[in-house]
Amino acid sequence: MPSFKVDTSTAVVFVATAPTPKLVSKQTGERAIDRETGAGLSTVGLLISDEGEGNLYQVTVPETGLPDGLVPGMPVSVVGLKARDWENTSNGQTRHGIAFRAVALTVGA
Repeated sequence: MPSFKVDTSTAVVFVATAPTPKLVSKQTGERAIDRETGAGLSTVGLLISDEGEGNLYQVTVPETGLPDGLVPGMPVSVVGLKARDWENTSNGQTRHGIAFRAVALTVGA
């Protein structure tokens, strides 16, 4: 599926939730891995505010792109943010949404 660049150049971005490992399976605890780099993936909650509107996004980032010490409330910049729509069917139920992925986060706005 195609992905689309998300421009955050005029946005204010804060960490909402600290990074947690992204899992392939909750049952086995297997961690998701970036196919290109082999780095483990994490999910971090980001509050992105732009043009008077703020939204919370769960963004997947390779652990190599996460600075140490990210805590809620910390201002960050997002490098290479992309959005991709997804859909899957399991047990007759179809689910869909938008997945967000970034190359890295840097501390400071």
